[in-house]
Amino acid sequence: MISKPLYTLQLKTKQNFEDNLTHLKNLILNCESDSIILAPEVCLTNFCYQRMDEAAEFAKVATESLLRLCSDRAIVITMIEKYRNGFYNNLKVFYKGELLHKQSKHKLFPLGNEHLHFQSGDIEEIAPFEIDGILCGAINCFELRFIELWERVKGCDLIFVPAQWGKERKDNFETLSKALAITTQSFVIASSGANDTCAKGSAIISPFGYATKDDEQEVISLRANFNEITQARKFIDIGLSKTPCNP
Repeated sequence: MISKPLYTLQLKTKQNFEDNLTHLKNLILNCESDSIILAPEVCLTNFCYQRMDEAAEFAKVATESLLRLCSDRAIVITMIEKYRNGFYNNLKVFYKGELLHKQSKHKLFPLGNEHLHFQSGDIEEIAPFEIDGILCGAINCFELRFIELWERVKGCDLIFVPAQWGKERKDNFETLSKALAITTQSFVIASSGANDTCAKGSAIISPFGYATKDDEQEVISLRANFNEITQARKFIDIGLSKTPCNP
């Protein structure tokens, strides 16, 4: 396996979408080349239920901008997009100037009224994909609470968890993210927003459950040695060293 610089972002979302994109781009440009970067859930617009059409139009602008930024790094982000039958919370992976992967949020958060504003994505979209030979998977915020979705990314080397997690449930977010890393013996990148109602808790977690985090920083980084995955799976053999990821 290889080593790779990983970044998780922990930023506040403002009312101005353009300002949010500019700030995100500046943070990305300050990250190392050949890195993998995860942003918090819907960090460009937040859950702007009164401005959904505007957010969906802005997603087109953001997509074009991020396609230009991802020539030498991978960028993982979620955004609000509109299709014929409604709005979706879409996780998108940009890499080498292309859209590498997309999945729509399957489990919508009822406490946040997401089910009233979004369509549920197809569970089959929660599937592995590769970044530079690293087998990856993603679980979007509330989906972290569903063990059956962990099964769909089990066997991946790197799992992304973007979120806008409520600060009242901060311990839930940190505990579940760490448990996901330990259970799947993978690296987990968790990224939550930093607005006043958010938990923060962004972290990069090793297959043994060691977390690199700092609630005072916008950018948290770790050069991950992916040999740790092989070591974890051999040292504590639960079958992942023999079983490929195959949801």
